[in-house]
Amino acid sequence: MPFLDRLRHWAGERPDATAVVVAGQRLGWAGLCEAAAAQVAAAPAVTVLSEHNSVQFAVAFAAAVAGERQCAVLDPSWPQQLQDTITDRIRAAAPSAVAGGSPAPGSVAGAAAAEVELIDGPADSRFLIGLTSGTTAVPKAFTRTRRSWQKSFEASIEFFGLTPQDRTLAPGPLAASLNLYALAECLYAGSEFHSLARFDVGDAHAAVVHDGITRLVLVPTMLRLLSERGLSGGVDASGIRTIICAGSKLDARTLEAARRWAPNATIFEYYGASELSFVSGAGLLPGQATAPGGTGIGRPFPGVEVRILDDAGAERPDGRDGNICVRSGMVSEGYLWGDDGDALRSFAGWYTVGDQGYVADGTLHMLGRRSDMIITAGTNVYPHEVELALASVPGVASAVAAGRPDDIRGQRVVAAVVLSHGGVTATQLTAGVEDVLPRSKRPLEFFALAELPVTDRGKLSRQLLLDWIAGNDPRIRRLG
Repeated sequence: MPFLDRLRHWAGERPDATAVVVAGQRLGWAGLCEAAAAQVAAAPAVTVLSEHNSVQFAVAFAAAVAGERQCAVLDPSWPQQLQDTITDRIRAAAPSAVAGGSPAPGSVAGAAAAEVELIDGPADSRFLIGLTSGTTAVPKAFTRTRRSWQKSFEASIEFFGLTPQDRTLAPGPLAASLNLYALAECLYAGSEFHSLARFDVGDAHAAVVHDGITRLVLVPTMLRLLSERGLSGGVDASGIRTIICAGSKLDARTLEAARRWAPNATIFEYYGASELSFVSGAGLLPGQATAPGGTGIGRPFPGVEVRILDDAGAERPDGRDGNICVRSGMVSEGYLWGDDGDALRSFAGWYTVGDQGYVADGTLHMLGRRSDMIITAGTNVYPHEVELALASVPGVASAVAAGRPDDIRGQRVVAAVVLSHGGVTATQLTAGVEDVLPRSKRPLEFFALAELPVTDRGKLSRQLLLDWIAGNDPRIRRLG
């Protein structure tokens, strides 16, 4: 089961308690359960859900996965042509053995008339068609079983310490997997879930203060904005006990600001992938010292085994990098489309999405995606390493690195920084990473950024950085 049986349990135990709050609109456990149940009969066998954040999103998602139904959640900000293309592909991939009836709006197949209860389907049945993020190219589509999410819930609730007394704020789009999972996880755990109509620093601060938020789930760029503006505006975040960040490792500046703004919070970072679910993570307790520029991303989640394998499937020695491979009950089924043979590989039951790293003393170190790797004069450089090193330099708020074409080296490492205060030169940046990066991995060009190049979901985009450099974008300037 993913969460519907648990939703009905909480509706019976605490019918009037708040379950979901989005943009000030609230639904209690009984109200959410009743609203979703009322939509089940009309829900198709496969629903394509494309909605902006609202309490109706939670209702529609619950109804869309009742029984043996499946749901694909699309980002409503994607171009309509892209959404139509995805819907057509889902229609082509949908099971042929479905009951008749005209498809409902947003559906790709008719629903079985007998499946009209708000209950979970068989554990091994497929319920979610996940989509990797994308704005122009058609995203890859992978599938998940109900059992895989139940195991994920059990692992994340134990690891992060989620309780029914928590109030979680996930301020990003519910169509993004991080926030969709947070919603479902809270419904499973009987924990109050909050979101916003759209990400807005002021609205997020208001929720923290007035709704008694105890737990944040968000990407690093959002955490930095909330923390820095919260400090300057005197927003009280002392009630936050847990901060969960995903998408990229926290840079030193963001971590420092978050610890000052929310002094009582344990800050969790974790490594995972949509196709793999949770892999490893670590929680930084209030006042606990950190190692600047480190690539460590903690130890495996409950129920997860990690190995580092080479491209032939042989295990790499401790401290040597290779493919981060995972064995757990949380891994997805695979792809409906978009699998080029490298997107999700299996070595005798050990799965990898191509992320590179190594294990040392039981801690997983994340180096980055193989496709992001820069090969310069025969040396492999992961942008992630460079970014973490630069983020530890005084005066640097955050950094992004990439590889530009170079006639002699093949590629040259370039980096851009957002400054926290004052000015900085390329010479100062080079000196700042001398003790962290070998000469072969140091950037040869430096740029200053007015803002980070990020996607609409708040994820760092190295390709966008290269586009800004090539196009002389006003948001970037060369440092001498």
